[in-house]
Amino acid sequence: MLRIVETHTTEADTFLSKLKARGKLEDESILKTVNRTLSDVQAEGDKAVVRYTRKLDAPRITVKELKVSREEIGNAYLEVTDEYIAAITHARTNIERFHEKQLRTSWMSTEANGVVLGQLIRPLKRIGVCVPSVSQLLVSSLLMAVLPATVAGVKEIVVCTAPMRNRNINPYMLVAAAECGIQEIYKCGGAQAVAAMAYGTDTIPPVDKIVGPGNLYVQFAKKEVYGHVDIDKLAGPSEILVIADSTADPDYVAADLISQAEHGPECAAILVTSSLGFAEQVKTAIEVQGKSLPRHDLLTEAFKNYGVAFVTSTIAEAVAVANEIAPEHLELHVENPMDWLGDVENAGAIFVGPYSPEAVGDYIAGPNAILPTGTAPRYASPLNIDDFLKKTSLVSYTKTALAKVTPSVVKLAEVEGLEGHAAAMKIRFEED
Repeated sequence: MLRIVETHTTEADTFLSKLKARGKLEDESILKTVNRTLSDVQAEGDKAVVRYTRKLDAPRITVKELKVSREEIGNAYLEVTDEYIAAITHARTNIERFHEKQLRTSWMSTEANGVVLGQLIRPLKRIGVCVPSVSQLLVSSLLMAVLPATVAGVKEIVVCTAPMRNRNINPYMLVAAAECGIQEIYKCGGAQAVAAMAYGTDTIPPVDKIVGPGNLYVQFAKKEVYGHVDIDKLAGPSEILVIADSTADPDYVAADLISQAEHGPECAAILVTSSLGFAEQVKTAIEVQGKSLPRHDLLTEAFKNYGVAFVTSTIAEAVAVANEIAPEHLELHVENPMDWLGDVENAGAIFVGPYSPEAVGDYIAGPNAILPTGTAPRYASPLNIDDFLKKTSLVSYTKTALAKVTPSVVKLAEVEGLEGHAAAMKIRFEED
């Protein structure tokens, strides 16, 4: 399933270009569909949300059933095990603890002549979260999107997730949301959910920001409503890149590559190694391990599309290749991995050593697993506390302090041709 290519060849260059092109969200047919959905929901509200939800998810859902009731949440607890609730609690504790370390407070400083400068840091009032739950039940995405917002102090958090055909939300999703303190949950997904949260309907009040993963319809919808509301990022298909030398365990590496490939056919599973023999061992291990997995067909398609092992001359060259690809997840399976950590410049998250699989980061380690994809780690960061905070600058001048800066402000304003700005300064000293 895994193709093996040596770097500095035409085949390697071609595949590198293919990998780096994954971050481009371009599809005219999807964009057309999304814009029609957004327009319909903006014009018709709940009626359009229900129509699209009936068409795509639950054929008999009604407007009255869009909002999940307390009774439905209570019933969901009857369908999950204590072990599941314990796992959610474990994950929630770690995620909250990690994000609490990111918190910042408002500050002010006193300068010369009584000038006070500062920054007021406040949480957003109301945010919306998109959570996939049909083709893939991503409970982990709900935790990663909701918990940083609660830690940041957001008071109103809305979760939108598609219902099953029986008009219910999967009980595991409902319990996870409830365990995170979320009570406002709506039965809609896709572009119609993004539209409802952005524009508001009679049932779903509008939000200030929309976060969370989703398919291309969700991502295009988020892109289109940006400006009307804020969004976190545009998330493409998942990806993993493993840097390995001959000391690594090929079975561990194969398992970790498979863990991302099983998400779907557009996911990338990349090995960069300084050993051709090791690459061949990993290829064999993938074929052996993949046969027994229920999502075998999906991961086979993913490896066919974006599965590759780049063979380099050195680990230093392997790190350079990784920096060029800028992967969402990067694992270091090399001797003395901490020695290489400083050389990794572009990655959404770095997993160091053989006992730090990407899977532990997806669920329970604590750092956020909603990461930039498609080369975006060159400039973007994981979802974090700052995504749910707004900063307001504070400026307070005394007359003495303003007098000292007035000549400079006037000169700059006059250069820009903004005489009104200059006048706003000078008028305060005309009597003097």
